Amino acid sequence: MTANRPPEASPYPTEPPAAAPYQVGRARTVLRAVAMVSCLPYIGLKAAWIAGGRVGVPDGSPLLDGGAALRVANGVTVLMDAAVIVLALLLTRPWGRRVPAWLLVAPMWVASGLLLPIMTGFPIQLLVRLLGGDGRPVGEAASEPFLDPWVFGVVYGGFIVQGLALGALFALYAKERWGRLWQGRLRDLPESPTAPALRATAVAAALAALLPGIAHLLWAAGSTAGLNAGRAADRTSDFYVLEAVNLLFVVVTVVGVLLLAFRRTGRLPLRLPLVLVWAGSAETACWGGWLSMAALMGAGEAADQPTAAMTVTYAGQMLAGALVATLGAYFFAERAAAASVLPATAGGPEPDPAAASAPAASAVPAASTASAVSAPSSGSRVS
Repeated sequence: MTANRPPEASPYPTEPPAAAPYQVGRARTVLRAVAMVSCLPYIGLKAAWIAGGRVGVPDGSPLLDGGAALRVANGVTVLMDAAVIVLALLLTRPWGRRVPAWLLVAPMWVASGLLLPIMTGFPIQLLVRLLGGDGRPVGEAASEPFLDPWVFGVVYGGFIVQGLALGALFALYAKERWGRLWQGRLRDLPESPTAPALRATAVAAALAALLPGIAHLLWAAGSTAGLNAGRAADRTSDFYVLEAVNLLFVVVTVVGVLLLAFRRTGRLPLRLPLVLVWAGSAETACWGGWLSMAALMGAGEAADQPTAAMTVTYAGQMLAGALVATLGAYFFAERAAAASVLPATAGGPEPDPAAASAPAASAVPAASTASAVSAPSSGSRVS
């Protein structure tokens, strides 16, 4: 007779383990607070102007004659800048992981393109002025006061802080959600049936960027060819810095897309050309669109009418950036489709159900669409 034994425990759990609660972490909490607080100066200034205040607006400024149209524009930009708060929450809350990829990536890409020139150009402009340059705050004309000089530092400083904080949050978010899609090196990429089309798109984008690159090179070197009379007369060191920045991003766009499409340098990590593609396509497309809009909005006088060369240059930028962004979207769609049928690597993130809607390029510092839409170019004005 055998003694009764307790039943042995099953080696397989009868119930799935409870999911661990989402942890934000101290770093993300601080970055979220910084992003939100950095919106307050800009929103405060805009709210004061909407209410009829004149904080930072000197006597004789054209803003005093803006009327209802200017109030509406200020209201729109307040709402857009307030979207930074929504983005900061989306990037740090559990429900943000369930947002469709395009709904997050699209505004971050646009904001990157409109804020990267300010984040790179404004500090260089300040440095040039310290070294004796004749630059003035962007948008302040010599003949008429527009805003007090301190306003530009507050506004652009806030944009830079927003860009850094939201960019860091987005990089952390993208690494967790889509990190598997940019692992490895260029030489590890498998051949794809769409490779010929991607290479043709890369060549087309490089050709489209050729004319804008030449134009920005000439303007940065001091040439007035193709500029309207108003822009040629208002050139300062600020103008030359921004033209050099525009040229830099055109080069970044071409280098990034050719590396990704032709993969001649196999030792490079995959994330490098993806970062170049993100930053370059965003800046060329979105900043080109902003320059076009700024040129048309400031075309009240004949001297300010955009020339054919300026129009073609900005259109070429938008076309090149759009082509590169399209290439990036297809690249990530293929990577996401391949990753969805492969098991997760040890220690790596699990396959994401939303991977099929992967972002159109790798994450780089970006900022809110709000800040970006209201960011003026050289010779344009904060409104």
